[in-house]
Amino acid sequence: MSDLRRALYPGTFNPIHYGHLDIARRALGVFDELVIGVYVHPGKPDLFTAEERIAQIREAIGDDPRVRVASYNKLTVDYAREVGAMAIVRGLRVFSDFELEFRMALANRRLAPEIEIVNFIAAEEHIHISSSTVREIASLGGDVSWMTPPHIVAALERRFAELKSQGMSSSYMTSLGKD
Repeated sequence: MSDLRRALYPGTFNPIHYGHLDIARRALGVFDELVIGVYVHPGKPDLFTAEERIAQIREAIGDDPRVRVASYNKLTVDYAREVGAMAIVRGLRVFSDFELEFRMALANRRLAPEIEIVNFIAAEEHIHISSSTVREIASLGGDVSWMTPPHIVAALERRFAELKSQGMSSSYMTSLGKD
């Protein structure tokens, strides 16, 4: 094994937002390389395909040679082993994130004790951002430019316009549009 410190940052990134990008940049301050793993839920439709999300992330990250972006659909620890990651990076925003991440870390530790779990606390300015909030606000025509990069804003506008033109109602509205 080399002395290269590689980490896996897994998630659905549907879509990527400024909170994700902050965690990725901070992880690059600790690790030599970062693999951003786009998890594809088997049988679950996402707003953007895995290929679209990979392209969106690459555009958001830029030309940093220390970052690789790819999709996977297996146990995260198995994918971490496959890419040679010594650690799995996750972000924490609120207390409910801690409970979920704690349970996942315990399970992953049991499955792969050689892989460290590293949690970064979200920056205060990003603590309220989640992909579901971005999707919901965008689905209702709201401005998400303060939560996600311009190319993602444009992609969201296009996707929701496509869904509307096809007569499909959005399944991404969960609370902001309800009485």
